[in-house]
Order: sequence, then C-alpha cells, then structure tokens
Amino acid sequence: MNEELTALYEKRKEDIKKRLKNFKNLKEEEQFKEMIFCLLTPQSNAQKCWQAVEQVSKLDRWNRKNISEILIRKTRFHNNKTRYVLLADETWKKIREYLDEEDRITLRNRIAYEVKGYGLKEAGHFLRNIGKSNNEIAILDRHILRNLKELGIIEEDKIKSKKDYLEIEQKFLAFSERINIPIDELDLLFWSKENGEIFK
Repeated sequence: MNEELTALYEKRKEDIKKRLKNFKNLKEEEQFKEMIFCLLTPQSNAQKCWQAVEQVSKLDRWNRKNISEILIRKTRFHNNKTRYVLLADETWKKIREYLDEEDRITLRNRIAYEVKGYGLKEAGHFLRNIGKSNNEIAILDRHILRNLKELGIIEEDKIKSKKDYLEIEQKFLAFSERINIPIDELDLLFWSKENGEIFK
C-alpha cells in the first residue's frame, strides 16, 4: 500500500506543492477567511463550508440572523457556528499578532485554546491553510484517521482524548518521515485520494 501511495504522490506532487505555496502567500483578509472556514468544517462538507465563507464575507454587516441564514443551508450545528463566527473578528485581532512568534506545536495549542469553536484539529487545519504549519503538526480528521487505519499505523480510527490525539499525531509524523512525504503534503494527498481533488 505504501508503494501505491508513493506512486500517487509522484503523480500529484507538483499540484500539491503549488497548493501549499498558495497558502503561504495569502493576504491577511484571506487568512481571516481561512480561520472562519476552519470554524465551519467540523462534521460538514468542506466545499459547502467554503461557499458559506464566501457568502458571509460579502455581507455588509454581521449579525446572528444573516449569518445563521447562510450557515443553516451549508453546515451542521449552524447555531453554534454562527456564534463562533460572530466572535471570530475579535479573536483574530488577538491571534494574528503572534502567528510567527512561537514554535508550531505551542502555537497550535494556544490557538486551539483561544479560538472558540476550535480544538487541536481545527487549529492545525487553520495553520496549514495559512501556510504556517511547517510540516510539524497533523490535522487528524476523519479522512486522515481512516487512511492511517488502512495503512496499519493505528488500530482505531477514533480519537478519545487530547492524549490520544497527540499520540496519533506522533505516529503520523513518524510515518510521514519514513515514507519521505512531508506531512502537509501527505494530508492533501490523502484528501485527493478520497475526493479526487486537491482542496483545503
């Protein structure tokens, strides 16, 4: 199975690297949109979540009613996510100041703590999507866990605790190093393997 993965990587490597380079070149306004996107993605379709971000960003004013009307059609748990989006502007002002200051693990953990609606996965996703994960952290969502189980890296495709998350992250990082595919690229490779495209 590793051979299949390596062959697929060779085929999609240039497109994956190009996508990651795009993430590194985002303007601040686009970084903020990625922060919102990662608030919306839990248990929801990524493409629909991005459509929601584009619609929300075009609103003249943000309030519970107009954001909720967009999210109810695009995401699950739209009430909670509406609340998180309304808080995001203030949180962004705080976190953008230290995005380049700390090591990636510390930064990920701090963002997971400070951004309402984020956990370790969402914080890692956000950092990767703004080009600041530096191949040092994992985004352990369903498609990653499913692939890691298929590859025999983990026994269960479930995360039971923060400790569990961090242990699986280390296994994923070790696997990435072993097969010589940077973890940010491997994440997008797994995504494209399941969905046929290189997205976010």
